[in-house]
This record gives sequence, structure tokens and C-alpha cells, in this order.
Amino acid sequence: MTINHAPREATSMPTQPQRTVLERFPAGGPRGSWPAEEYAAAQRAQGTDAQVVMDLGSDQFLVVASTAQ
Repeated sequence: MTINHAPREATSMPTQPQRTVLERFPAGGPRGSWPAEEYAAAQRAQGTDAQVVMDLGSDQFLVVASTAQ
């Protein structure tokens, strides 16, 4: 049995946007309190494209902003 190994074309992985962590908040906040969302909203009001993401490893909410490349 002969296997023809044709060279593969180089494929580039899609680049992940670079992000900066602006602030960290513990996930166990009081019921009805959303400090990460409030902080992100304040950052957006100042013109920063801030988003809240969850870091499962540290059990924290992170407020992140895109970094220019």
C-alpha cells in the first residue's frame, strides 16, 4: 500500500483580539449586585469598549477592553 503525502498548505490561525483586563471582581457578590457590569458601563460611558467576561479558573468576572494592535 502506497500513501501519497501531498504537502499541506500553510494555514494561518485566526488571530485573537488582544485584550487588556481593566478590573477584576469576585463572582460571589451580593444578590442583585452587579459591580463588574456597573464598572463596564461606566467605562463604556467614557468611550472605552469594555466587556465583562467570566474567568472560570479564578472564579472572577473580568472587565476587559480591546487593545489596539
